[in-house]
Amino acid sequence: MTEFASARVAIIGGGVVGVSALYHLAKAGWKDVILLEKNELTAGSTWHAAGNVPTFSASWSLMNMQRYSAQLYRGLGEEVGYPMNYHVTGSLRIGHSQERLLEFQKVAGMGRYQGMDMEVLGPDEIRGRYPFLETHDLTGALYDPNDGDIDPAQLTQALATGARQMGARIERFCPVTAARWTGKEWILSTPKGEVRAEYVVNAAGYYAAEVGKLFNRRVPMMVMSHQYLLFDAIPELEAWSAESGHKLPLLRDVDSSYYLRQEKMGFNLGPYENPCQAHWATPDDPMPEDFSFQLYPDALERLEWHIADAMARVPLLEKAGLQKVINGPIPYTPDGNPLIGPMPGVPNAFEACVFTFGICQGGGAGKVLAEWVTEGATEWDMWSCDPRRFTGFEDHDYCIAKGKEVYGNEYAMHFPHHAWSEGRDKKLSPVHERTKALSAQFGPFNGWERPLWYARPGDDIAEASQRSWRREGPWFAAVKAECEAVRDACGILDLPGFSRYWLSGPGTADWLSRQITGKLPATGRLGLAYFADDKGRIVTEMSVARFGEEEFLLITAATAQSHDRAWLEKHLEAGITLQEVTDLWSCQILTGPKAREVLQAAGAEADLSKGWLTHQSGTIAGREVWFARVSFAGELGWELHTKTADTLAVWDAVLAAGAPLGLKPFGMFALNSLRIEKGYRAWKGDLSTDYNILQGGLERFVDWAKPEFRGKARLEALKAEGVNRRFATLVIEAGAFDPPYMATIWNGDEVVGEVTSGYFGHRVGKCIGLCMLRSDLNVPGQALEVEIFGERRRAEVQADEPLWDPKNLRIRA
Repeated sequence: MTEFASARVAIIGGGVVGVSALYHLAKAGWKDVILLEKNELTAGSTWHAAGNVPTFSASWSLMNMQRYSAQLYRGLGEEVGYPMNYHVTGSLRIGHSQERLLEFQKVAGMGRYQGMDMEVLGPDEIRGRYPFLETHDLTGALYDPNDGDIDPAQLTQALATGARQMGARIERFCPVTAARWTGKEWILSTPKGEVRAEYVVNAAGYYAAEVGKLFNRRVPMMVMSHQYLLFDAIPELEAWSAESGHKLPLLRDVDSSYYLRQEKMGFNLGPYENPCQAHWATPDDPMPEDFSFQLYPDALERLEWHIADAMARVPLLEKAGLQKVINGPIPYTPDGNPLIGPMPGVPNAFEACVFTFGICQGGGAGKVLAEWVTEGATEWDMWSCDPRRFTGFEDHDYCIAKGKEVYGNEYAMHFPHHAWSEGRDKKLSPVHERTKALSAQFGPFNGWERPLWYARPGDDIAEASQRSWRREGPWFAAVKAECEAVRDACGILDLPGFSRYWLSGPGTADWLSRQITGKLPATGRLGLAYFADDKGRIVTEMSVARFGEEEFLLITAATAQSHDRAWLEKHLEAGITLQEVTDLWSCQILTGPKAREVLQAAGAEADLSKGWLTHQSGTIAGREVWFARVSFAGELGWELHTKTADTLAVWDAVLAAGAPLGLKPFGMFALNSLRIEKGYRAWKGDLSTDYNILQGGLERFVDWAKPEFRGKARLEALKAEGVNRRFATLVIEAGAFDPPYMATIWNGDEVVGEVTSGYFGHRVGKCIGLCMLRSDLNVPGQALEVEIFGERRRAEVQADEPLWDPKNLRIRA
């Protein structure tokens, strides 16, 4: 096949996201880029999208992305000389419950922090913005002045125009039929000839799984049927619009699960029904080779309830005749967020696909994707969209079940103690049946079922009881008792799923030293290691155990499995062997002042006098155990790492021996309470690329004397300049609610920081917030306020030491 084109980057897919990626790559200076579209631009989800552009999101990173999109679209038409219909109408998101109003307050606080003037309205204020609305049973609404709608085809063409003006190339009717990696570049086969590219991007929308197969990549996704209805013009609406000079705000009844938008002088109604319909999900319903500008047959019987509810909410809708039904495919990942970032396991390949809300996220997605390609990292921490958050266990059935669950709960609130029910029991600990028999209530972590808390007789374990923002639910008293058992006697936590990597070979120690900011542990010892990027930002945290001069075991979070493996592989040097051993081992945390007594009673054969941050091999019940003398709970304790086949025997022996000594099982909720009292950071909350190592308060893990480590030059410059924000611990008079992630911190009328994790510490009896705070206010005793669901609650900065056991006497016992 002859060569047809060559480029630094080839993007596969010409919907709004693919074209936005092309535009942003060219804008970043990479003008030698090409987009390959199998049909016409906008084919796929883009052409039939409703075109709504909300900035609302419960996710900080997605809100950043959507905010950027809205700002970009306002000036894009003028910038590239392409006229666009973009109506910034504002929106009302109405609520029927107090819980929903709390969500509105939470998101409004995030929006204000990002510079958007969101406003929570009372029931009496709503009709002033939307006179045709029935408000008798509403508790309030969230008003977003930046919301609106845009013509998806015009948006896509405007981005394409801008990309072409900067030198980018677009080839329509040019499907990619094969892909081959030469070791230096990709060769893509098309009917027009071969395309050579240094990098490729899968931006193929609901065809992303088919394109993924070209790269031996199984994309975790499914396709939903989504319908929206277009209604004829209504004279009353036309008269009101003429008199007011503008359109109605976009209305979302999130508790009834639909949006209602003024479309010219009629309405556009878009429900998210439950039960819902997946497509191309079975062998009897295969994905067609081309579904570019096609729709599914109408299925209005699925929407009857929503239509009736919308007509009751806005009676004016009853006067409109139904004009048209759009029923088209929309792709979903198992968590509903898109895939943006490196394609797992594939060199020089990226994904920007599976967008459920591609129009409102497309502008920001292009920016993020261009940063990934051109800089190797993004401005905002985008773990919420990183393809590596999925690790391969997400099979076809899982993707279907979770996609339908997300769609059917599109506007659902995501409560801090609630675990969704679909796609469960994918990975079970060897002692799962034991913990289940003890009334463990489980939650998934990278597919692993871990105990969250242990219900006691009479505790309400119904899923509905988890749906609350409040601190105190059925779990609260049980978690308190679990924490007290760890404090006073001993607790055991079954913790399957730690990600483990074995590093060995000549030069391993030197290489690893250059990857982390601090010192390597001596043989027989272990410690925390922080990995920074070239900008000095926090990439990840791993425990490093040294077994020999050139032999190390790296342990990291279950959810970090693909992320951290990819980071290690990316920087690995010749002669060093990286072996993942995650599935070979399981783990239990045994911790509390009687932990040593429990191990002795269980007949542990190991030197239990060895101190903190040591490790050794030994046995319990005749089974091999690797004893790591650490405790994320901040008490005397060990991590008991066992081979999978030996885990049950060790659990049984320890539990039986410990029962007379007060040993109790505890769960992840208790661990969260225990760790936050020690100021221990959580990955992708307190530890993320939104912060550099010095801002994160991690300077004690920096060895400035080392001649080289990644990010050193930037960190030295930051140290000389002085960082403007630093990690701090707050004690908060929080009332009935713990502060949510990214809760705003105020000093008077000035925003001075954000809470990165907050929870109630049962040992100290206080609500604790770990936060990022302006440096000049990071002074013990400084009084501040934390905005929690719309209310400012008094907070006080603590000393730079743990609230519990500040001298680490208990953990070193």
